[in-house]
Amino acid sequence: MSTNTHAAGAHDHHHDDGHGHSTFSGYMLGFVLSVVLTAIPFWLVMSGALPSKQITALVIMAFAVVQIVVHMIYFLHMNTKSENGWSMMALIFTIVMVVIALSGSLWVMNHLNSNMMPIHEMTGMK
Repeated sequence: MSTNTHAAGAHDHHHDDGHGHSTFSGYMLGFVLSVVLTAIPFWLVMSGALPSKQITALVIMAFAVVQIVVHMIYFLHMNTKSENGWSMMALIFTIVMVVIALSGSLWVMNHLNSNMMPIHEMTGMK
């Protein structure tokens, strides 16, 4: 015999299983934010509103980072509570490793470029 204390057919749907649950309004908010975060950089590039290409590129990258965060929160439901924080820890670890790999690669390439002997100096050597 079952020891279920609930009435037949009644279930408690207010459990906290650690997963992010979203509603239609949450998805719509994420969608609207994504559209706005795409439209603003598009407008900046098409109108030439910023004075230089470097500033435009930096602003577009900043909008891209914000859009990644919006996607992670509203569509992937990543937060510090999901899976007891392990998905957030995995994300942080991945970001740190990518930053180390990219910055290290750029550092090595920059130093190789600046420390290489120019070709015109090599022609006089024998």
